[in-house]
Amino acid sequence: MKKHNFSAGPSILPQEVFEKAAQAVLDFNGMGLSILEISHRSKEFIAVMEEARALVKKLMKLGDDYEVLFLQGGASLQFVMAPFNLMKEGGKAAYLDSGSWAAAAIKEGKKFGTVDVVGSSKEEKYSFIPKDYTVGTEYDFFHCTSNNTIYGTQMKEFPKTEAPIVCDMSSDIFSREIDFSQFGIIYAGAQKNMGPSGATLVVVKKDILGKTGRNIPSYLDYSLHISKDSMFNTPPVFAVYCSLLTLQWIENNGGLAAAEARNNAKAKLLYDEIDNNPLFECFSVPEDRGTMNVSFYLTDESKKEAFDAAWKAAGISGLNGHRSLGGYRASIYNAMPIESVQVLVDVMKSL
Repeated sequence: MKKHNFSAGPSILPQEVFEKAAQAVLDFNGMGLSILEISHRSKEFIAVMEEARALVKKLMKLGDDYEVLFLQGGASLQFVMAPFNLMKEGGKAAYLDSGSWAAAAIKEGKKFGTVDVVGSSKEEKYSFIPKDYTVGTEYDFFHCTSNNTIYGTQMKEFPKTEAPIVCDMSSDIFSREIDFSQFGIIYAGAQKNMGPSGATLVVVKKDILGKTGRNIPSYLDYSLHISKDSMFNTPPVFAVYCSLLTLQWIENNGGLAAAEARNNAKAKLLYDEIDNNPLFECFSVPEDRGTMNVSFYLTDESKKEAFDAAWKAAGISGLNGHRSLGGYRASIYNAMPIESVQVLVDVMKSL
């Protein structure tokens, strides 16, 4: 039985992506070679990389003032690369503390200069997105996390600031229409909503680079990766190819506007059940609930054994909450069909 995969990542991908990727593992484009063994310098893979980078800009409606990179190291490496490339010696950056991954980024940022945490919801267990903060002109950049996978919160708007905005979009990339031109750097680990683990998408506005005066190690220098067309070292070939397939799937199914509509419908279905069923409650406040990760818990722990047995029997996988929070987490990324969400809702109703 095909499982209803609510895992937070590595996560569900479209079925047609699995099928095309499986074929490419056996024989890529009729070459008689697997995608796993072709040279990253071959014209066939260069075409994959170029199309993937172009599709990112097309979906985000960005122009030639932006560059797209496929790197490695996950979002964790970007916690280091972003300040290395943007924070001046003796400089200062503003960070928003909205969750565990934002806190991890803050920890790394402090190694490069002064970090001001302009807003935090840590004391309230990250149950909301901090608001009523300002980002002054003295900062080299402002860092935020658009969607907090563990807690199920999502930023609905971003501050107006002269400082470049650096945004970790690992868990809600390509899930909705927003003005991507407001950001200086967008980064995202592919394994949440775009592809398998191993690739990290980075979108950079070129004119914000080269102003720190720092001697940046080669691999950590965005400008060097840009000059090498994202091929400074051997890229994660299979992960990039699967990301391309997923990007094509998004475009062929109506782009970001259609993805947003589908995601809103799935989220509403699940949140309505949580709000109307006294046995369940969300971790996050209603105004900051996200459409990618729905974190919730049982109000009556005596029902846990029965609930766990019921959702597992229904073919649901990956519903347990993050180890730091407990409860349950339903990750309903782009590829999650609403029919699977209905299966979960039916189980909740039956408890």
